Amino acid sequence: MQFMLIYQESAADLAQRANPETAPAYWGAWNAYIGAMGQAGVIVSGNGLEAPHTATRVQLRNGKRVIHDGPYADTKEHLGGYVIIEVPGLDEALEWAARSPNAATGTTEVRPVMPPPAL
Repeated sequence: MQFMLIYQESAADLAQRANPETAPAYWGAWNAYIGAMGQAGVIVSGNGLEAPHTATRVQLRNGKRVIHDGPYADTKEHLGGYVIIEVPGLDEALEWAARSPNAATGTTEVRPVMPPPAL
């Protein structure tokens, strides 16, 4: 079964990425975690995401495209990235989610990947 692990990080955790004092530990923890998933052969795909202020939102209102550049209203957590894994079931997906570096300070959402619709 495939699951998406969606990593929500606090603003403080996200700031560690660029801080010269904290970046080595931050990236080291993520590299070790992703490396462990790679060694276990469960990764299907995934990506880290740039900081929220780099985002652009698109809406269609009254037939016209409306563009909003970041930053947006303050939130407690920011989407830092995602990984799609293939494991036997939800229990295994939850185990990988609990091992994520952000589990102690953020949230890792586990969501089943929807199969393609039958046409």
